[in-house]
Amino acid sequence: MTIARQAFTRESADARRTGLIEATAAVLAEAGLAGTNVRAICAKAGVSPGLLRHYFDGIDDLVAATYEATSDRMDAIFAAAVDGAGDDPRARLTAYLTASFRAPVTDPELLGAWTAFWALARSDARMAAIHAESYAGYRERLGELLAACGAYGADRLAIMLTAMVDGLWLELSLDAASFGADAAVQMVERAVAALLPA
Repeated sequence: MTIARQAFTRESADARRTGLIEATAAVLAEAGLAGTNVRAICAKAGVSPGLLRHYFDGIDDLVAATYEATSDRMDAIFAAAVDGAGDDPRARLTAYLTASFRAPVTDPELLGAWTAFWALARSDARMAAIHAESYAGYRERLGELLAACGAYGADRLAIMLTAMVDGLWLELSLDAASFGADAAVQMVERAVAALLPA
């Protein structure tokens, strides 16, 4: 009986942590950094403010956990896009790059949370470390996909293509009517075709 109770408690704690992380992402998206506080997060999560301290060492710890969780979620989305593209190296590369222009990555709420994370990464060492690790991982996986396509200087190409995808994603998130997701995909495909050996 004790074992079953412990498993249930652990599951409940994980669910509460996840709920607080999801609430934090939502509050960051809706209210930005200025409107993100313990009261707003706990109201969104439907829990008392005291509960936050039970699972996190304050709001800074919770925001950092939210950045890590959001990065992990994006990694899983990109990995699934690659897995769904089959065995062709170019199809896998294109799927990885263009997943940023489809739901759920294009969710407008994600932009609000992501820009808050970026702003914090400029002034908070822990957030900067999370940012550096997240982007290094993305570029490393992109470099591997580029190398599988025979790209020369895959590491440098990964930096350039990451910046291109981020810029297109940001513009689409700010104004979806500006050029559209299909146009973004075409731009990336043309860039890849120009950069890779025939």
